[in-house]
Amino acid sequence: MADGEIDVELVAASLRASSGDLKAFVEALADKLEAALPGRVQVERKSTGLLSKEKRVASIQCQLGDVRYILSMRDGLEVRRAKVVRGVVLKSEELSLEVWLDALAHDLADEAQTSEQAQRALQQLLLG
Repeated sequence: MADGEIDVELVAASLRASSGDLKAFVEALADKLEAALPGRVQVERKSTGLLSKEKRVASIQCQLGDVRYILSMRDGLEVRRAKVVRGVVLKSEELSLEVWLDALAHDLADEAQTSEQAQRALQQLLLG
């Protein structure tokens, strides 16, 4: 990322890290995005059982400009990308996890070209 160049593939690979175990992957992704983009990422966690104190990620929402990335673990994995204008969803499309991660990485990289906060977020995602 020196010289203003953002390696989208590196960002996507960082987001995909640990995707072998889906539950662990979603937990790690939520932690990474929450830490890197405070205020722009909402993570909903639900208790794993009636009396359990353990909580698992139920959904992740990440707002980048007028695009909202949504990951839901309620009834299996569902990932969506939505076009949002003034709080109204104009278009929503379901994507594969791979396409969703690539699109998220690409939008983060695009935003990092013009935003110092997004650039710091990318660095945090890449460095852990």
